[in-house]
Amino acid sequence: MLVHRALRFLLCVLSCAWWLRSGAASQLKAPALPIQSEREPLPSKGLSGCSFGGRFYSLEDTWHPDLGEPFGIMHCVQCHCEPQKGRRGKVFGKVNCKNIKQDCPNPDCDDPILLPGHCCKTCPTVSDDKKQVDSLLDNFEYFHEKGKEDDLHKSYNDRSYLSFEDPSPGESRTDFVALLTGVTGSWLPSSSGVARVRFTLTRNSLAFSISYQRMARPSKIVFLDSDGTNAFEYKVPRGQLDMICGVWKNVGKPLLRQLQAEQMRISLSTSASRREEVEGRIIKHRALFAETFSSVLTSEEENSGMGGIAMLTLSDSENNLHFILILQGLVKHKEPILVPIRVQLLYHHHILREIRANITSHDPDFAEVLTDLNSRELFWLSRGQLEIAVATEGQDRRQISGFIAGRKSCDTIQSVMSSGDALTPGKTGGVGSAVFHLHDNGTLNYQVQVAGLTSDVNSVAIELKPRRRNKRSILYDLTTEYNKATGQAVGSWSRLEARHIHMLLQNELFINVATAHSPEGELRGQIKALPYSGLEVARHELPTPLAGHFVSPPVRTSASGHAWVSVDKQCHLHYEIVVAGLSKTDDLTVNAHLHGLAEIGELDDTSTTHKRLLTGFYGSQAQGVLKDIGVELLQHLDQGTAFIQVSTKVNPHGEIRGRVHVSNSCRFGAGGEVEEAEFDDLLVKDPEELKKDPHTCFFENQHHAHGSQWTPNYDKCFSCSCQKRTVICDPVICPVLTCSRTTQPEDKCCPICDERREPKDMKAPERVDEHPDGCYFEGDQKMHAPGTTWHPFVPPFGYIKCAVCTCKGSTGEVHCEKVTCPVLTCSHPVRRSPSDCCKECPEDDRGPARLEHSDMMQADGPRHCKFGKDYYQNSDSWHPWVPMVGEMKCINCWCDHGVTKCQRKQCPVLTCSNIVRSGTSCCSTCADSKDEDKKRTWRH
Repeated sequence: MLVHRALRFLLCVLSCAWWLRSGAASQLKAPALPIQSEREPLPSKGLSGCSFGGRFYSLEDTWHPDLGEPFGIMHCVQCHCEPQKGRRGKVFGKVNCKNIKQDCPNPDCDDPILLPGHCCKTCPTVSDDKKQVDSLLDNFEYFHEKGKEDDLHKSYNDRSYLSFEDPSPGESRTDFVALLTGVTGSWLPSSSGVARVRFTLTRNSLAFSISYQRMARPSKIVFLDSDGTNAFEYKVPRGQLDMICGVWKNVGKPLLRQLQAEQMRISLSTSASRREEVEGRIIKHRALFAETFSSVLTSEEENSGMGGIAMLTLSDSENNLHFILILQGLVKHKEPILVPIRVQLLYHHHILREIRANITSHDPDFAEVLTDLNSRELFWLSRGQLEIAVATEGQDRRQISGFIAGRKSCDTIQSVMSSGDALTPGKTGGVGSAVFHLHDNGTLNYQVQVAGLTSDVNSVAIELKPRRRNKRSILYDLTTEYNKATGQAVGSWSRLEARHIHMLLQNELFINVATAHSPEGELRGQIKALPYSGLEVARHELPTPLAGHFVSPPVRTSASGHAWVSVDKQCHLHYEIVVAGLSKTDDLTVNAHLHGLAEIGELDDTSTTHKRLLTGFYGSQAQGVLKDIGVELLQHLDQGTAFIQVSTKVNPHGEIRGRVHVSNSCRFGAGGEVEEAEFDDLLVKDPEELKKDPHTCFFENQHHAHGSQWTPNYDKCFSCSCQKRTVICDPVICPVLTCSRTTQPEDKCCPICDERREPKDMKAPERVDEHPDGCYFEGDQKMHAPGTTWHPFVPPFGYIKCAVCTCKGSTGEVHCEKVTCPVLTCSHPVRRSPSDCCKECPEDDRGPARLEHSDMMQADGPRHCKFGKDYYQNSDSWHPWVPMVGEMKCINCWCDHGVTKCQRKQCPVLTCSNIVRSGTSCCSTCADSKDEDKKRTWRH
């Protein structure tokens, strides 16, 4: 029971934090925790789990709850989605949270420190950095040359600043690979096809990129668990010919453990008349991190059932080509007999290099280094003209081969250029954005756009990391392709060397924009791969640039960004946002909103009529799908009068912004709006389909679709709505009637005018129709006529009776203010109903009035605040107490006329690299100079 109450309070704090961020907390107060579903229904297969804080977690997932600003992530609280069985044996999830601080080990040093993002104190040392680089070097152990270890340490240590740059909290990723060949021993003839799958696991989402050869286009992908049963099926969409891209979302915890233990397999099958199937095991491989070139090896024999993949990379300082071969079906012996093989590097069937070795069927992998490639070999490597062949020797000679090209994947090579990442960081408010595509022949297509600069662009160039401080090292100049009128550069770089391809795919190249004001570069960004997300966005097109220059009024910020936005046939909004150049302040949260404009014109906050929160996120990127977007915002997207705005703690009214234009037909009767309505009808008519929706609410023994509203059976004077598995029930606000005779219908909550008994000389007030020049209120998502007043409806909190909103017809603005209650002369006023706003004097003034639970919503003065279980008077201040965490001394809360406001202590921006935080301090500090000296000594 204690844990349950703690969870409810955590959710309440989370709701209150959202309420504060929405900007309405200065006028209104959030009510108590919304009503939860009576029983969590079992979602569709593969989606059983827990919903917490607006996120869905799979069974047995663990996480640290995020309460939003200003509380942040509770690193000392760990929540667990525990599987529970219902009466009928169905499995559902139950959230259990506990404080893990008591499990922290005791540090052996005298002055332990608390690192940012950690719960337990550790001893201050540089060994953590050394271990990080050492673990990175371990990933390259297959590529170590004899006698070259020192060189590898030097080169990869120089690159470590890229590999560990800007990690997002909780977004650690693991790479896997699978080699798929024909299935032997089945009733089908073995296939000649070979496929290679690269996987990226981020949290519980598994993205995959598949390339295949010598087989028809696959139609179905099946993931098999350790028992050989189907764990997940993916139907390949039409049109994916070169690469197959997909995502398996919400992978269950047991399957994640099997994946990490390399116990899962994957199979591809075709739907052609001659059905083919290839299959292979999913494995981890330390070469995936270093791989920059690859090859799929196939056989010329029909139904051979054999194949291989080669993962290759160049040394950083030498022209040595390291490679690892993963082979399957080439060795037929089941016993561990040594089989001699011959590995050849070919150009137009001419042998350039040859290596002989022995392998076995139990260990068919092979690693080697081709040293000192000459200029011709490197040129052919960059053009995709080198071929690698592996053959067994003897009478039963078998061979597989394939051409070598730059590593392929579904990731997008892109860059965000910001003034904060320039060689001399600044705050200009400008933005640069670029998208690249690497072809097998070594040609690199690029699309670059620049906006928001006050000075003319002098040069746009792809560069290396500067060898000297703030000294540019230009690799390729594309200034001649830059059009100053459009601010874009579109073209191809056809002379990439093998070294350039290697550096590009290792995230070692940058793009720099220099101006007359900043000859060394005003905007700069790292070129790196954005992992495939599965969202329906056209990443090959230029995204929407986001800049401080576009904010109203303009903001001279060091940050910039870009966003891809699309609308599908169901009128769902898909978005991906990438930002760069943000300051590295503690617990930095970023919010992204979608706005609509009243008319086409300048991006001015005063003309904003529609606003919708897309997401709040940490780090440098965010992505998601918005399914319940309003028709008005969809119209703004279609007309080009919408924009995305990213706000931060430093600039809450907008840090960067960009206009978005996405053509859609959702505002037309025959387009998406009809399809959406038909979809809602399907949910109502088909309860089985309704049960599969993870956002469905279960209330009074019925399933309700997300966004639906209904009248509950227990009280017709309440209105309930479903908001992503949470039921919100609010009292019905009856309109004020001007007639003298009223009647009460049996099936209605509010009385109506009785026209039969109304005097003939009494005229009913004219109905105020919705006026096109009225006001749009985001709470109820309705237009209100000029001059009308109403009680605001704010999802997910419902009606706020102690506030009245008015539509100012002249400006179209909505003005809300709290209700002013009359001054009472009695000593013990009471409320006739808990939902009433103001107290009244009772007919019999006896005894003190009870303090209702709904007091936190009321508008009597002086107003007090309720936080958790405690009440505070106006102007009181305190440190909040959070269950399982205790008193949070780094956060100050105060009561402002009935509204609880909280703010984290402002910390200075640190410029040092070694940042630590002690257990008693609210802010991070720089490590002392001794530790810095030790660290510099170790690095050299």
